[in-house]
Amino acid sequence: MATTLPGPVRVLRSPVFFSVAAALVIGALFLIGTGADPLTAYQAVLTGSLGSDGIGSTLTTGTSVLGMALSLAIPLRAGLINLGGDGQLVLGGISAAAVGLYSPLPAPLTTVLAVLAGMAGGALYAALAAVCDIKFGVPLLVSSLLLSYPAGSLASYLVRYPLKEPGSSLPQTKPLPDGVGLPAFGSSTVTLGLVLVALAAVAYYVVDSRTTVGYEMRMTGLNRRFSAYAGVERGRQTLQLMAVSGAIAGLVGAVGVLSFPFRFLDGSLTAPGYTWTGLTAALLAAAAPVGTALAAFFFAVLQVGGLSMERTTEVPRELTQVLQAIVIVFLAARLRITWRRKKSDEPQKAGV
Repeated sequence: MATTLPGPVRVLRSPVFFSVAAALVIGALFLIGTGADPLTAYQAVLTGSLGSDGIGSTLTTGTSVLGMALSLAIPLRAGLINLGGDGQLVLGGISAAAVGLYSPLPAPLTTVLAVLAGMAGGALYAALAAVCDIKFGVPLLVSSLLLSYPAGSLASYLVRYPLKEPGSSLPQTKPLPDGVGLPAFGSSTVTLGLVLVALAAVAYYVVDSRTTVGYEMRMTGLNRRFSAYAGVERGRQTLQLMAVSGAIAGLVGAVGVLSFPFRFLDGSLTAPGYTWTGLTAALLAAAAPVGTALAAFFFAVLQVGGLSMERTTEVPRELTQVLQAIVIVFLAARLRITWRRKKSDEPQKAGV
């Protein structure tokens, strides 16, 4: 008879908890090897990211990380891998910048239009990758990744020539007009973009847990053949999920442009690596809505807290990136071991 383990025991035995704990232990060994105190280093990470001086930066970074995590988790829930987040992010940002600079509408309406333009730009470009998969047989993983390069090149050209700020030595657009931008909370760098991304996370949770579309996504991710037999049209689903994925990535790009410094600066959206951090968060949570949000916040804490750790202990902040990689490696290894254990138990159960 199968027994149900208590909630805390299930958490302690979960692959995610094991992976995070193992990464922290290995990180502590690295710190000891460099002569640093692990407790001091980890305390600096928490203080620097969650303290009064760092929480604003964590929420600002978390806005982009969570947005990209949601963008990549949505297709991943159905077994689709979108590696074109950078291209969709950049197109969303440059679209928002162009609308923000040249729209004749009042500032509040221009801001709304810029956000919608960013989402539309990302959605259309992600849908193009889906069309390449559906119509021409180019695997989505390949088409989405390769399409990122022309998107980045196009944005780079626009910001260096037609949209370049006159007299500036930097590849950047002019500042957005007064009033065009997302309102900030107080004197912090946290803007209304956090609310927009949070609403996207809530919508993802509702759709995933309470709608037929969400059930079809989960079913396809678990067994593609069964979902096709049940009537789920794979091509239509791929196109829809990729469009939604690109729209959220475009939203993140638009939020980046409509927040400080209120302009598009070539490379500023992709340099922090939000796409790959978001993908890591989505993989860690197996694309589950709540888990993806928690994992995104965890990685935002690491990213911001790494700077504080570097100042306090002189340990390079790149250690936090190593921790992210170790989490995924241990998660993959633990899941593989669990799968092999289940396979080896099947003959024994059959013989009982």
